[in-house]
Amino acid sequence: MAELTVFSEPSPFGVPSRKLGIWMFIVADSATFAALLFAYGYVRVANPDWTRPFAIWPTIVNGIVMTVVLLSSSLTVIAAVLAAQSGRKTTALRWLGATMLLGTLFAALHLREWVAMIGDGWRLFRNPLGGAPLVGATFFSITGLHLLHVITGVVVIGVIARGYRRGRFDPGHLETTGLYWHFVDLVWMFVFPLVYLMNVR
Repeated sequence: MAELTVFSEPSPFGVPSRKLGIWMFIVADSATFAALLFAYGYVRVANPDWTRPFAIWPTIVNGIVMTVVLLSSSLTVIAAVLAAQSGRKTTALRWLGATMLLGTLFAALHLREWVAMIGDGWRLFRNPLGGAPLVGATFFSITGLHLLHVITGVVVIGVIARGYRRGRFDPGHLETTGLYWHFVDLVWMFVFPLVYLMNVR
């Protein structure tokens, strides 16, 4: 039986196909978040009775901690890529583990916040403070989409780390995964001021 040969056409832009693919995904996903945040801004400005539900303690303080955790995870993923590129596989894997730990911590803090808000009566279309019901819908939709990206990123980093440890993936795969993780961090830098800081009591 003849051996099947798979031909892969090189990228026409002089960059690896996987890196081009992740950049295309980032551009498309950026448009999604941009549209969602634009719609949120419109709805917020159009509602004169928009509720500002967040107190400095504990919500904003928790949000600041979440921001520090997520930005720190960007540094650890950079360290992982640099270590991989210099051939230090064990160090790269440790930094990837630290990134996953920080991403998991971010998700845990976020879910704790959700549980507290749901316990206070917040729902997608229910405002326990009596203002515009869309406050809950926009909050859970925007933060939920971002949280989904974080959880997905943690899982993907775990898969890439395992493949890299076994020799199936190279430093280029780590770099591509890092681009996605930086994108998730960048989105949060828009979500936190727009959704949290602008809604402080």
